[in-house]
Amino acid sequence: MHAFDGHVPAVVLRLDRNPFHHGTLGAVRSLGRKGVEVHVVVEAGGGPMGRSRYLHALHPGPDGGLDPEAPETLLECLVGVSERIGRPAVLVAMDDLSAIAVARIAPMLDGRFRIPHQPDGLPARVADKAELSRLCARWDVPHPETVIPASGAEAAEAAWRLGLPVVAKWSRPWLLPAGAGLRSTTLVHCAAEARRLYERTPEAGSRLLLQRFLPAGTDTDWFFHGAFGRGGRPLLAGSGRKELSWPVRTGLTAVGRWLPDPAVEEAALRLARRLGYQGILDLDFRRDENGCFRLVDFNPRPGAQFRLFTDAGGLDVVQAMYLDLTGQRVPEPSGGPGRVFVAENYALLAAVRGRQLPWRSGAVGRDAVPAPARSPEAGSGREAGSGSGSESGSGSVSLPGPNGAGGERAGGPRPGGPRPGPVRVAPRAERGRVEAAWFAADDPVPFLAMLAAFLGRGAGKGARALRGVPAHGRRTARAVVRAPRQRGRDLPPSATPAGPAAPAEPDELVTR
Repeated sequence: MHAFDGHVPAVVLRLDRNPFHHGTLGAVRSLGRKGVEVHVVVEAGGGPMGRSRYLHALHPGPDGGLDPEAPETLLECLVGVSERIGRPAVLVAMDDLSAIAVARIAPMLDGRFRIPHQPDGLPARVADKAELSRLCARWDVPHPETVIPASGAEAAEAAWRLGLPVVAKWSRPWLLPAGAGLRSTTLVHCAAEARRLYERTPEAGSRLLLQRFLPAGTDTDWFFHGAFGRGGRPLLAGSGRKELSWPVRTGLTAVGRWLPDPAVEEAALRLARRLGYQGILDLDFRRDENGCFRLVDFNPRPGAQFRLFTDAGGLDVVQAMYLDLTGQRVPEPSGGPGRVFVAENYALLAAVRGRQLPWRSGAVGRDAVPAPARSPEAGSGREAGSGSGSESGSGSVSLPGPNGAGGERAGGPRPGGPRPGPVRVAPRAERGRVEAAWFAADDPVPFLAMLAAFLGRGAGKGARALRGVPAHGRRTARAVVRAPRQRGRDLPPSATPAGPAAPAEPDELVTR
């Protein structure tokens, strides 16, 4: 075990409205177990996390919510929390909105909170989908082919050129008005739909992007977590693969495994170094049909599954950042690959809906681990070439995609080449333990609270379904639902193809 002085309190900040965010609970437990006095500021109640034995105090978020473009209400809220704590604290933002707002008011929090130094509004820049595309093109990080249309006609033309369906994203999803029916990410099935979506740009508050769609498949969804000191110096980092996700194939990590992959890690470390990134980041990658890893999302905060990346000494990215911000030495990471993370509630839903067990969902067996990636220092000496987006049409911006700047050089093999990360069977000692998102023997109450809420929601949905059963009986209704369509009686196909089977959450559809 490494030395850890927990004398400085910590404030965990989450402003989204998800009471079942297991990442927040993970941060509370991670620091609380080290003796840190942990406070949490949340927008909409603490949920099961509020029952943790490691939580010192729960504080309400800003009154009336938060306008990310005018974060003065958050400043007032955090100053009040600081006054109640009575001494400086480490501030850990757990969602994009919090990270963006904190970066904007960081100078005014000096002396009250210890915050990673992020120059020039960096969290907002990397969370902006259009800016991220430009950064990837500039620094040779493979990214989906992206078009930023300048008119409805260009949006329709770009949809045809990229190949339907395409993914439409609003560049700054945190600006979307509530109740407007606009999603941060939408799967577009026809050119007319792309045109209509573009026409809502003034309402959305940011630009529309169209990206080439990459369907999900076996061994395609990967992610990277890292904690960085000043200048993008890696403190703890690792790559992993989604074994199960919820919603199925499009959503958050329900079951994940720590699997080193040189291509993912090299691209992520190079991007962090070029940005001079300090703090914690969570990157999402999608492997395309040629084996190239493409960066599809940049989250300037810990991911919900960050506890997957815990080394043999118990060090994770939240602890590493805490040590760095409090002036303590961050130990060299030791061990860790092969660990498995399970979000129990989502894993159950994903396994039932997807009809597959987590150890059968990957391309390799449950005990297979890719050969270790190069050390952070090994990849830091090579400077990638730079490229730039090109102008096309009458104002739309087309950014490099599968064959654009640097393509497969940094993110994977060329077509027909070998797959990155040769597979080996891990020795039994390396087959890491399972990290549960909710259950912990030393802190069981949050798991029980989550389970009660989970079962209560299920019972409520079941009751609503039963109220819709015809009077002639449940069994007959089931038979009607399951009756096969008779040959020759098929209904004509819909003019608009159906969307994904499972509803996609914001920023969960992936592209190439």
